[in-house]
Amino acid sequence: MRAMRTFVGRLRRDEAGSSAVEFVLILIPMVMLTIGAINLSLMVYTVANLNYAAEDAARCNAVKKTTCTNAATTNTYGRARYKGPGVPTFTATSPACGSRVVGTVPYVFTTGLTSTTFTLSSQACYPAT
Repeated sequence: MRAMRTFVGRLRRDEAGSSAVEFVLILIPMVMLTIGAINLSLMVYTVANLNYAAEDAARCNAVKKTTCTNAATTNTYGRARYKGPGVPTFTATSPACGSRVVGTVPYVFTTGLTSTTFTLSSQACYPAT
C-alpha cells in the first residue's frame, strides 16, 4: 500500500510531458478556428464575385440587347461571369431604376464539426439606355 501511495505522489509531482498535454488540448480549437477563418475568407470572396457577376449581368441586360435578350440569357451570362463556388441563379427584372439583376448562390460554411448552408445574395441595378 505504501508503494502505491509513493508511486501516486511521484506522478502528481512529475511535470514531464505537461507541455504535450497542453498542446493537445489547444490543438483542436486552433484547427477549428483556422478552418473557420479560411471558410470565412472564401465566403467573402464568393460575395464579391457574386456582386461582380450581378453587376455585369445587369449591365448586359440594359446595354447589350443582342446578348441578353431575356431573363434566361441574362441568367446564362451571369453564370458565365461568376467564378466562385456553387451554382448561382440570376433573376432579371425591369423596375424604375432600369435593369435589375438579383444573384443568389448557396454557400456551405464548414467549421470542421458542423456545416451550415447560407444563401448569399447580391443585387445590381443598371440604368436603361
